[in-house]
Amino acid sequence: MNKFVFLPVLAIALFTSASGQEEAETVEAPADPQVTVETSAGNFVIELFSTRAPLSVNNFLQYVNGGFYNGTVFHRIVGGFVVQGGGYDTDYQLKTTRPDIPNESGNGLNNRRGFVAMARSGEPHSANAQFYINLADNLPLDPRPTRWGYAVFGRVIEGMEVVDEIGYRPTGAGPTPELGKDVPKEPIVITRISIVPAAERLKSVADETPAAD
Repeated sequence: MNKFVFLPVLAIALFTSASGQEEAETVEAPADPQVTVETSAGNFVIELFSTRAPLSVNNFLQYVNGGFYNGTVFHRIVGGFVVQGGGYDTDYQLKTTRPDIPNESGNGLNNRRGFVAMARSGEPHSANAQFYINLADNLPLDPRPTRWGYAVFGRVIEGMEVVDEIGYRPTGAGPTPELGKDVPKEPIVITRISIVPAAERLKSVADETPAAD
């Protein structure tokens, strides 16, 4: 079943897929690894917070190492809110994923501009492969004492101008109703996501990771 999540003013949608694949082994990676996201609109680099969000980062890296994201699209753009991808191929067919992962939204990281988080359905522990990048400070997506939030696990440390440009792309109705009205009119393809070798890692844009309010 396709699901939507509605929060005050803002919404993150995750379209579910089959979870028939077996869970992969833990990925060995350095603390706070970095990945390069190569797209048809340009490239950017994400730093992953393996200490704060170990389950989300390991899950993401499993998909990266398996080539899952290669040839997927950013299927949802909401200007001034988020850019979302990682679930659909270039024919807008939903890809089969591994099992869902536990929600790590209580890790002290905020949904601020440039930060990357797991998309999910209304069930708090339903994230699998889809992720989104915040185009603005979206603090209503953070957890509250009475509800789960959306788990932040990384941030863009280079190429945010590429993400911003993607965020301005015109959108419209998708090829199927469940995709909604925020699908880019011209497909934006993720051609490849790869781990940055240790010798080529970039210096982080900030000395410390911002804590939760």
